[in-house]
Amino acid sequence: MHLWTDLSQVPAGFGPSVVTIGNFDGVHRGHAEVLGRIVDLARQDAARSVAVTFHPHPAQVHRPGQAPELLTGLVDRAELLEATGLDAVLVQEYTLDFARQTPEEFVARYLAGPLGATTVVVGRDVRFGRDNSGDLRTMVELGRHYGFDVVTVDDVGAADHAEEGSTPGRDRWSSTYVRELLQAGRVQDAADVLGRSHRVRGTVVHGDARGRELGFPTANLGDVVGMVPADGVYAGWLSRPDLAHAAPDHADIRLPAAISVGTNPTFDGVERRVEAYVLDRDDLDLYDEEVVVELVEHLRPTVRFDGIEPLVEQMHEDVARARAILSGGPS
Repeated sequence: MHLWTDLSQVPAGFGPSVVTIGNFDGVHRGHAEVLGRIVDLARQDAARSVAVTFHPHPAQVHRPGQAPELLTGLVDRAELLEATGLDAVLVQEYTLDFARQTPEEFVARYLAGPLGATTVVVGRDVRFGRDNSGDLRTMVELGRHYGFDVVTVDDVGAADHAEEGSTPGRDRWSSTYVRELLQAGRVQDAADVLGRSHRVRGTVVHGDARGRELGFPTANLGDVVGMVPADGVYAGWLSRPDLAHAAPDHADIRLPAAISVGTNPTFDGVERRVEAYVLDRDDLDLYDEEVVVELVEHLRPTVRFDGIEPLVEQMHEDVARARAILSGGPS
């Protein structure tokens, strides 16, 4: 997949293409299904499939105090978009200058220009251009002028896949709903909407070494990218993308883990942290390495223990449950 971060990187004569536009935060099942349709449509037309997305999120530019917490960082968003089968993704830097374009300027410069769009796929509620003044009717009119067709897609949600056991309670899969689930620690339900376990990434930094003293050495994630779920203990996986790149067959690329999110109240901690203990391993040196943590199942909330002994006893129980869950056994 081509990944462009500037329109100038699109090669001359790239089109024809089938293009869609969106933020695609989290690239959940609804996104993936719509993008899959775009890939199929492009193949039918002997065209390229392209998604135009934005960074930072427009709300972070227009309403920074009210912007939603993003589910994924740009690296994960690009990886997840690539997994849908797209031929190319254009990540457009979103600025106030970019937002001042008229609808026609945006269409001419981006869709009808270097991308060579012959088909543009949008939702019925599409808004674009200065002050969101462009809508579906505008896009259709501009399509007639610039020579591309406009195809509308409806939202895809749980109601469309009831037989697949999707999360009950919402008709529509959305990034907002995933955020609500993660805020409640409901990572399994979030996975139903995402189509995979939610993940965060960060570089392993030195912590208090308290976990090692207790017999559970943890990888402490610094500068975490991706939405951190509610405080608690989770079963999950720790993955090592750099190792996967350097040694694709290495046994330690993806490792089972018990993950703690919170402030360590037993030790009067105040800093909220994400820590991962790789099950039954005390030989790993992960410092300064970027790792990805996938959260599979919530085990328990964060609580304050009256001393070290009850904490260690609970940690042994947490590890046993995580091991059973991740090995497919009863929890």
